[in-house]
Amino acid sequence: MSLVATLVCRPTAPKLDADVLATVSAALGTEDPARILSKGVAADLTVAGDSAATARAQIVSALDGLPVDVFVQPTEGRRKRLLIADMDSTMIRQECIDELAAELGLKEKISEITERAMRGEIDFEPALKERVGLLKGLDVGQVESVLNTRIQLMPGGRTLVQTMKANGAYCALVSGGFTRFTGPVAAMIGFDENQANVLLEEDGKLNGEVQMPILGREAKRQRLNELNAEKGLTASETMAVGDGANDLAMLETAGLGIAYRAKPAVAEAADARVDHGDLTALLYIQGYSEAEFVLS
Repeated sequence: MSLVATLVCRPTAPKLDADVLATVSAALGTEDPARILSKGVAADLTVAGDSAATARAQIVSALDGLPVDVFVQPTEGRRKRLLIADMDSTMIRQECIDELAAELGLKEKISEITERAMRGEIDFEPALKERVGLLKGLDVGQVESVLNTRIQLMPGGRTLVQTMKANGAYCALVSGGFTRFTGPVAAMIGFDENQANVLLEEDGKLNGEVQMPILGREAKRQRLNELNAEKGLTASETMAVGDGANDLAMLETAGLGIAYRAKPAVAEAADARVDHGDLTALLYIQGYSEAEFVLS
């Protein structure tokens, strides 16, 4: 089994100059030249051995603390035909429920619950019910205001989705958040579908309840399995990305589960982790070069 190592750093702070790549190549014992995916930002290197873990450790040691993400995987089957992604703190910068809480002066209280749920310290479903209950009375117009004024797309997300779709992949946004956000966000980025929880309303205000059943950890895995069956895909042809504990089931089920700026337990359990690059790192992992990116 031949392996390839991909090195990626933050696009706004390129670190992969010729000297760094030569140092890593020497550590790997390879004489093959690096394949530059984006100058200074991303590159592929041949791995001489057959142990991904050993190769990754050699690279990390050679980088000596440089802020570079490192991925080692088989060369075959890198390009995926399905992307399933979380939304909050993954495809967007914020946690939507925390921003809604700010409208009621409850951001600190609700964000503390959110953080514990995302770390896996408390179960997602009861935590969501508790937080939504605290939003009772919030005007629906304020929900729209939060969407329009506070929600920011994560860098590289639209390029990731548009490039994969242009190459035949199907892209699904599956969130433990809310449809009032996933619909517009999915449209902005270009996802083929979106699923999330529904906030219930009465007389133009949130009534403090969420439609059952709650879309949580197992529902994300279930949608991944359903999509595999619908599209005739094997698990190895799929990629999942998320940051919280409720993403773990889909990350474990996908052929390549990627923890993006994730909570420690999630990063530890995932196949790969992105701590420095933006979401275009998920394209470099698949062997795409910057010249192949769809930027529209």
